[in-house]
Amino acid sequence: MKILYFANIKQEIGISEENIIIENKISIFELIELLKKRGLKYKNVFSDVKNIKCSVNCIFSNFDTMIENEDEIAFFPPVTGG
Repeated sequence: MKILYFANIKQEIGISEENIIIENKISIFELIELLKKRGLKYKNVFSDVKNIKCSVNCIFSNFDTMIENEDEIAFFPPVTGG
């Protein structure tokens, strides 16, 4: 699956995107737990998910959404108007 990072998430992790392969369908929450195991940068970014929004294939999603290798996942801070 392709994972995209935006704004401060991209800055803190140090990359804008990456590809990973999973064995079975998992939830976005489970993906976050896998990412947190990759190191301190990921742990810090995903320590408080209430400050993170996500999308699956360009559709806003919640962390219970099930995903698979063919999906594109994006993580970004809350969007504000202005």
